[in-house]
Amino acid sequence: MIGRYKVVTLCGSTKFKDEFIDTLKRLTLEGYVVLLPGVYAHSGDNIITNKDKIILDDMHKRKIDMSDEIYVINKNDYIGDSTKSEIEYAKAQGKPVTYMYPHNKHTQYINAKIEIDDNQCISVTEVDQCAI
Repeated sequence: MIGRYKVVTLCGSTKFKDEFIDTLKRLTLEGYVVLLPGVYAHSGDNIITNKDKIILDDMHKRKIDMSDEIYVINKNDYIGDSTKSEIEYAKAQGKPVTYMYPHNKHTQYINAKIEIDDNQCISVTEVDQCAI
């Protein structure tokens, strides 16, 4: 063994299968052990049952348990409910969270009031907040 390799779990919508594979290759060459979904239901893989979904979601959280950190595939700043759950879980376990693309924190607000003042400064008033 050459050294201790950090373990990272990739999280994100399985509709971004190509991005998962590209990220797997890049992070592997950077020296990471990479864990990722085994089924890409939103990218044409076999149709899965609700029971399968529950098991796959639980298995992915076990992968997060084995990881030093998670890496979120958030193409177009898209983060679905399953990925939100994984991010919350990782944070609760004290795992660092890295995003593929800069995460626009304002997308976490639902029914937000956004104002731009005379100096072109933006202020956001939370009406309803979606946990991310």
